Amino acid sequence: MALIEFKVITKTYKMGEYEVHALNGVSFQINTGEMVAIMGSSGSGKSTAMNIMGCLDRPSSGKYFLNERDVSRLRDGELARIRNRQIGFVFQNFNLLPRTSAVENVELPMIYSGFVPRRRQHAIDALTRVGLGDRVHHKPNELSGGQQQRVALARALVNEPSIILADEPTGNLDTKSGEEVMQIFQQLNASGITLVIVTHEEDIARSCKRILRFRDGMLVEDEIVTNQRIADPSAIASADLKNAAVQ
Repeated sequence: MALIEFKVITKTYKMGEYEVHALNGVSFQINTGEMVAIMGSSGSGKSTAMNIMGCLDRPSSGKYFLNERDVSRLRDGELARIRNRQIGFVFQNFNLLPRTSAVENVELPMIYSGFVPRRRQHAIDALTRVGLGDRVHHKPNELSGGQQQRVALARALVNEPSIILADEPTGNLDTKSGEEVMQIFQQLNASGITLVIVTHEEDIARSCKRILRFRDGMLVEDEIVTNQRIADPSAIASADLKNAAVQ
C-alpha cells in the first residue's frame, strides 16, 4: 500500500522579482515498509520534497497523500498533529539541547504531543533500542558525534512513528559512526518502519532498498537496489568500546 504519494507536485518560491521552481511536476509512491534514499545535487529539489513529505511545507500545486489521506491543504494545526504522531525526524546537525541529558532530549516529543504516562521510561527504552541504555544521563558534549545522532534517532522513535525522515543523517559523522547509524536504520526498517533518507553519499544510498534521484526539480531516476549494502553489524559495539576507552 502507498504510504506516501506525490501526484504531480510543484513547488515555487518567490525570491523578490524572481521565481525558483524547486519541484516541477514530481510524482512517485513510497510503500509501507520501504527504505528509500533521495539523492541529488544542491538545488535538485530533494530537500523540498522531504519537507513536503514531513508536512513542514506545502506544495504549490499537485496533491500529497499520506496514508491515503490528502494532506496537501490541511490546516497548520492538523499538520502539526500528523508530524507529532506519524513522523519522526533526524537531521544532520542532531539538534539536541546542549544543557539537557540524553533522556531529557528524547522526552521532548512526548511533552509536545501531550503523552505523559511513563514518559521517562519510554525515553529510556528508546535510547536502549539504539544502543545507548548506558548513556541516558550524559549530556551531548559528553557523547561522540555518532552517539549524539543516536540520541536524535531515539527522539525520533519515541512517539512510535510509522515514518522516519532523515536529512543527511551521516553528513557530520566519520565513516565508522556513519556505519553504526545506518546499521540501526536497517534494523528499524526490518521491524517495519518506513525510512526515507536524503543523502549525497552513494554508499549510504545503496544501504537502502530504493534510490530516487532528483535533478533540476524533477525526478529523473527511480532505481530498485538489487544488492542492498548491509551496514557493518559490529559498528555499534566497536564504536562504543572505542568511546568507553576515551572516557
